[in-house]
Amino acid sequence: MEAKRDYYEVLGVSREASPDEIKRAYRQAALKYHPDRNKDEDAVAKFKEASEAYEVLSNPEKRNRYDRYGHAGLNGAAVHDFSGMGVEDIFSIFGDIFGDVFGGGGYRQGRGYAERGVDIQTVITIDLKDVATGIEKSLRFERSDFCDACGGKGAEPGSSPQTCRTCGGYGQVERQTSMGLFVTRQVVDCPACHGRGVMIAHPCRKCHGSGRSSKECIINVKIPPGIHDGQRIRVRGEGEPGRSGMARGDLHCIVQVRPHEFFERDGDHLVCRLPISFTQAALGAQIEVPTLTGSAPLKIPPGTQHGTLFRLHGKGLPNLRSGRRGDEIVQVVVEIPKKLSREQRELLRKFASTEDKRVLPESKGFFERMKEYLTGNGGGEGE
Repeated sequence: MEAKRDYYEVLGVSREASPDEIKRAYRQAALKYHPDRNKDEDAVAKFKEASEAYEVLSNPEKRNRYDRYGHAGLNGAAVHDFSGMGVEDIFSIFGDIFGDVFGGGGYRQGRGYAERGVDIQTVITIDLKDVATGIEKSLRFERSDFCDACGGKGAEPGSSPQTCRTCGGYGQVERQTSMGLFVTRQVVDCPACHGRGVMIAHPCRKCHGSGRSSKECIINVKIPPGIHDGQRIRVRGEGEPGRSGMARGDLHCIVQVRPHEFFERDGDHLVCRLPISFTQAALGAQIEVPTLTGSAPLKIPPGTQHGTLFRLHGKGLPNLRSGRRGDEIVQVVVEIPKKLSREQRELLRKFASTEDKRVLPESKGFFERMKEYLTGNGGGEGE
């Protein structure tokens, strides 16, 4: 999975930036990468990247978690899935900012728009053994949901929202502009109710009239066998509610697989580097190698070389689609001992003498010949 850039770097602000500085930086990014203003291929991606950074850094709780733990600290914080959202959806989330920048409420299209709630995303972490078997995990996360006090209406309990008299409850009005003989008409959000179609005389004190509040949720997520690091699981209907409350968005769970102590993943195969002694490599041995389900016997034939590969069929991971298991690849690494006993050194010297190999310390014959050479018996200066 591609690493995310630092959110402060994305917005071009320091880590000590104030909320107003962060908001101004995001407004500038929105102007720079707005798809109506910037036709570069990567403009939309950068617009979404800036939106994700602003959502985190503009929220005191999420910003604190990010400052302390980085991107990993946002696990369970339910950051919106901007990568899978359209520009219009992002406008609907940050309408207060885009209403100032672009005017007319941005891309919002009245009460009939965005009936379906927006998607959110979070991270779920599993172990490699969970990939082998599949697992159902309890996931705790936060999302914006209807206010418990007002039921999402935004009005103080005991009162009710009233139909907007300006737009008649439609949420939009027609704006007419005359330029000489030319008349242009534009449909915009109602300036009185800001596109909601209702007016709230007595806002709910708990949610301040927004009708929404942050809630902690706990759900069970089934993770299938064979899933890869970085893949997503869509949990339908667990995102944020739409305006009508009838259709929620989805929750996207990004799976992160913890590194394993012994194994590395290669597709559906597992690679294990196993140390053996040089005597095992030379003489052969029957050893036990680790697997995800315990251990398995492996025969090391005499004369095995450093780096030799052995295959344990069916000891790898299941394929996400077919369910067929890969293999475990064992690479032996011959280790040379750093310390030897006196007996071991003598035995190795005897073995080396059978190979006609020079080892340390050199044989006495060499020193004797050197002594003879230096005393003139074996050569030296002319007589």
